[in-house]
Amino acid sequence: MGIPYYIFTHGQMDPWFSKEYPIKTFFKRIFWRLLEHRVVRDARRVLYTTQDEQILAEKAFKPFLGKGHVVGYGTAPPPRETPEFRAAFEKATPQLNGRPYLLFMSRIHPKKGCDILIQAFAALAHIRPDLQLVIAGPDELGLQQKLAALAERLGIGERVHWPGMLVGEAKWGAYYGAEGFVLSSHSENFGIVVAEAMGCGRPVVITDKVNIWREVADSASGIVGGDTIEGYTRALESFIRLEPSERAAMGQRAQRTFNVAFHIDAAVQNLIDIILATSKERPGAARSPSKNVAA
Repeated sequence: MGIPYYIFTHGQMDPWFSKEYPIKTFFKRIFWRLLEHRVVRDARRVLYTTQDEQILAEKAFKPFLGKGHVVGYGTAPPPRETPEFRAAFEKATPQLNGRPYLLFMSRIHPKKGCDILIQAFAALAHIRPDLQLVIAGPDELGLQQKLAALAERLGIGERVHWPGMLVGEAKWGAYYGAEGFVLSSHSENFGIVVAEAMGCGRPVVITDKVNIWREVADSASGIVGGDTIEGYTRALESFIRLEPSERAAMGQRAQRTFNVAFHIDAAVQNLIDIILATSKERPGAARSPSKNVAA
């Protein structure tokens, strides 16, 4: 009917899914060739949260004739820290007893690489005997039991804490109280939890499969490693060996980076601008080059 439309993929075309679910991908490729490539082709723009997401998505299926544009993604700034936040988190994790900790907060899912995180932490546990690891999040697939058993076998069972999904004041208390935020994902089109942690002034240790890793690395807001045991262990060791003053400076840079790159207002304006600029274009025009980036 000639109505302009836009597609926001939100990571659904990441090659990780093709590798993990080959049978599903076989049928997706058939559907893509028969129909879906036209839906993408005729969109005024295919929108992405990061440049890395765009690069990966455009390699996922052939033919890919969509006109890509990065508009970014973001979140509201975190609320200011209050004593109530810390108290709510302490209530959720009484066994921490005020000891320093690294925070993982996301779904407990194979994609998140929790097994890599636990093995990396175990390899470095001797460096900081007081340091704890908090793994918070919903366990939809029942992986926590296996991961807890892994931690026990590696001799760090008592140093890994599982408070479940944290919300509200306990969630923000977890962010603000952590020495650093850790995410060892194999695939992450953006990583909203990383942005939230940075907004709370916390440095991050992530993999180069979290698609905002370039912003983190370029701003020295954290440390980036590979999504392997060896790669992530090296990154985590670099972070653990930092002096407190160095971690604090890294956290300050993280907060500044959040305000510039991940604040929701910037993403909203980018989205409005691209819609206003392209809504009257003829659909199905030749695909724009990947360097057409707005954020």
